[in-house]
Amino acid sequence: MKPAPLTAHSLQALQPLRRALAAQQAQAAERAAAERAAAAAAARERQLFAHSIGPVHALKDAANRHHSAPPAPSPRPLQHELDKARVLHEAMSDEFDVSTLLDVDDQLSFRRPGIGLDVTRKLRAGTWSIQRQLDLHGLRRDEAREALGQFIRLAHRTGLRCVRIVHGKGLGSPGKQPVLKGRVQSWLVQKKEVLAFVQARPADGGAGALVVLLAPGRRR
Repeated sequence: MKPAPLTAHSLQALQPLRRALAAQQAQAAERAAAERAAAAAAARERQLFAHSIGPVHALKDAANRHHSAPPAPSPRPLQHELDKARVLHEAMSDEFDVSTLLDVDDQLSFRRPGIGLDVTRKLRAGTWSIQRQLDLHGLRRDEAREALGQFIRLAHRTGLRCVRIVHGKGLGSPGKQPVLKGRVQSWLVQKKEVLAFVQARPADGGAGALVVLLAPGRRR
């Protein structure tokens, strides 16, 4: 930006005008010196770089040129994304009403349409040996739901047929009522891998556990 022009309207104003003009000239000289110093520094940097790398010659033979391939994109965790999508698709609702799907007996067992009564009788009799179990004691509702979903999915994927889910009898809960029992029944009914379940025998946990029969899966 150009400085504003200085004018004098009397001889008395001439001296301040001269001092202001001298100050402007000094500032301009300082700026010019700074610009020359910066240009000299840049020139020294270029000379130093050229001296460091030595002479540079352009390649004449195109066959000897190396063309770097662009970096490969980072691999996408497709299996992880598919598992997450499957979990969302198979999410178990707390609002699901399981009461109409349970067999009306003293233990409120469940069997999917097409599964005969002999299946639940065999489950109660211990015909299928329990291969794995999941204990939900001490888990909050959301934690228990997630743990149950993962357990059933993994058990089915590895080819297990009979598992036990321990939900507790509710002896330490307010009102002495099992907090998770009804929810576990509701969650299991919503899992397509579950064919049937019954209350466990006294030796296997009684009213505090369920014995679950899973559909045949492909063992990996």
